[in-house]
Amino acid sequence: MTLFPKLQGPKRTAAQAVCVVLLMGGLSWASVPFYDWFCRVTGFGGATNVADAGSDVILDQTIKVRFDASLERDMPWTFKPEVREMEIRIGETGLAFYEAHNPLDVPIAGQAAYNVTPYEAGAFFDKIECFCFVEQVLMPGETVMMPVSFFVDPAIVDDREGKYVHTITLSYTFYQIDLPEEEMQAAAVPEALTPVADNAIQTY
Repeated sequence: MTLFPKLQGPKRTAAQAVCVVLLMGGLSWASVPFYDWFCRVTGFGGATNVADAGSDVILDQTIKVRFDASLERDMPWTFKPEVREMEIRIGETGLAFYEAHNPLDVPIAGQAAYNVTPYEAGAFFDKIECFCFVEQVLMPGETVMMPVSFFVDPAIVDDREGKYVHTITLSYTFYQIDLPEEEMQAAAVPEALTPVADNAIQTY
């Protein structure tokens, strides 16, 4: 079945493009995990690469990396980068930290979705280690510093579009997920061990 059968030429193309934009916007709003998976698989939206080690080549040319943090709605944590910007040589391994805090009196689990802008830089931004690779669990009142190590592939300077990129923004969005079973069991223990009130009658 063809969409917009009565539309022809540019009008039809424009209508189809609007549908794609609305569809992707709906997916990103309704299902952050699915949208994150889609970006990683297709490279859509500036998804990054994963590397086992740093680059063997380090250029004299530098590039700025900016860091951004946000939270999905209803995620109760606070979340921010330790520094907002750093300048590194292309190919050099950089290390940045993000701070997360759980202000509640119950454990909260989260997973980070991520991308880089401009989108064409995603193919040249390689992460070696990142807190976003695994789920994170913060205990009540806990604050953690979470690292991400990365480098910008020197091949960016030879890319038709990448060579014009001088600043890359690395963005993370944390969304809440279900607690792992072991954390759920641990959270239930204090309730079972709650001491009896002083004025309660104890029998033996």
